[in-house]
Formats: sequence, structure tokens, C-alpha cells
Amino acid sequence: MTAPATRAKTAPEGRAAPSEPVVVIDDLHIVYRSGLPRPTTGGAPATLMGLLAGRRRTAVREVHAVRGISLIVRRGETVGVIGANGSGKSSLLRAIAGSQPPEHGLVYTRGRSALLGVDPGLMSDLSGERNIVLGCLAMGLTRQQVREKFDEVVEFADLGEAVDRPLRTYSTGMTQRLRFAITTVIPHDVLLIDEALATGDAAFRRRSAERLAGLRAKAGCVLLVSHSLSAIEESCNRAIWLEDGRIRRDGRPAEVLADYRGDAPPPATKDPSPGAGGAP
Repeated sequence: MTAPATRAKTAPEGRAAPSEPVVVIDDLHIVYRSGLPRPTTGGAPATLMGLLAGRRRTAVREVHAVRGISLIVRRGETVGVIGANGSGKSSLLRAIAGSQPPEHGLVYTRGRSALLGVDPGLMSDLSGERNIVLGCLAMGLTRQQVREKFDEVVEFADLGEAVDRPLRTYSTGMTQRLRFAITTVIPHDVLLIDEALATGDAAFRRRSAERLAGLRAKAGCVLLVSHSLSAIEESCNRAIWLEDGRIRRDGRPAEVLADYRGDAPPPATKDPSPGAGGAP
């Protein structure tokens, strides 16, 4: 959806005006449902007869992955999303990308968004070269732009001569680097990254942080889901801690990560980053 128009506000003297919202989430709930066979009396023979007679009954299991999240992400922010497995991080990103319909609530995004995740987006039987060409075309580049960006993608992903080999011969780290390089080759209004930096070494994380900073400078916003707290520290200017589908804390990365680790909190700052902790 497209974010509703917002009324311009004049910032107090001495403070910069907050940038415009790019993602607005209002009371978001996400529920997954799956059917499970109901237990039957009479053991295996009764179960088999029921299946043959078309009387298979199922119990619906519900998993409430996201529970009433509301937040605003503003242009120029890179937001790290942390939390234990099952806390709702990936579900939140899929809802923002539009691939997961909410059970309740609304998600507004402004401009073009792209989800970079662990799901297959490349073709294993094709070479790295063909995947770069097709991937960049899918991102909206013209063939001339693909030619201009090709060497940049190969260098950023550090493929070397492997660019001519089938993707199935690549390591997980090489595949993730290539996917990241293709997805970030052009700016996006909303770039969603799910664990793409976890497999990279220190040099790749540094290059990634520099590229994300460049995307922010070109008026986009980034949401990064990662278990790598160092990647959040290096790349983000805001962090959100999810727990059991809810926001437990939202603020500066140093403060949120210290709380998440159980460390002593850093000294409080007087000027929080724009948009941190804001609910619509």
C-alpha cells in the first residue's frame, strides 16, 4: 500500500525536522494456521477406514507470530531487528514486503520495496554470470545498466573466477554475498534484509555496512533482521528488540543491544534518533 500523505511539521529551533515516514505499521497481527489430524478412537484400523471414507478430520493449529506491533520507520533510517528464534522478526519483514497478509492491522509503505532473504531467489543450474544478468533485470535495470553494473556486482560479491561456475557449486556465503550484491545494486525506498549478513566475514560486513550507509544517503530506509549483533552495531542507527511477537525495546542500537545482552546500560543520551520508538 502507499503511505497516506503526512502534514509537514515545523521542527523546534535548534533541532532538525524529522524525515518523512516510509513504513507505517498500525496494530499488526500475523497468525499462521495449519491443519493437524485429529486423534481418533479405535486405533489404526479406524483411522484407515475414516480416510478411505473421506472422513478425515483436522484440528487447526494457530501460531500468533506478531502481536499488535505499531511503529514508524523514517527515510534515512537503518533499523536492526533482533530477538530469539520465533520472536516474529521474519514475519514482520514479510508483512512489510507484502508477501504475508496480516490477520489484523495495517502496513503502509512508500515507494519501491525489496526483500532480501534466505529463500531461493537465484537459479542453481545457471552460472553466476547468468544469475547476475537475470537478477539485475528482475530488479528493473535495463540491459545497458546491467552491463554497467556487472563488474561492480562481481567485485562486491567477491566471486572471482567462480562467476562462470554454476550457482550450485557456491558455498552458502558466496550465494548470500551474490544475492546481497544484486539486491542492493540500485537504491530502494524500503530494503528488507533477512539474515543476509550472518554468513559474511569481517571484510564483507564492512563492505555491506558501507553500502547500506550509501543507500541511506540516497533517501532509502533499511530493515535488517539478524542474529549477528555485530552486524547490527556496524550497520544500524536504530534497533528494535522483538519478544514473543511484541516490541520489547526500540531505540539506539548501543542501548537496545546492551539490554538484550544483559549488560549495564550505556549513558543515556538527550537527543534520540528521529522515529525511534514512534508508533502511529
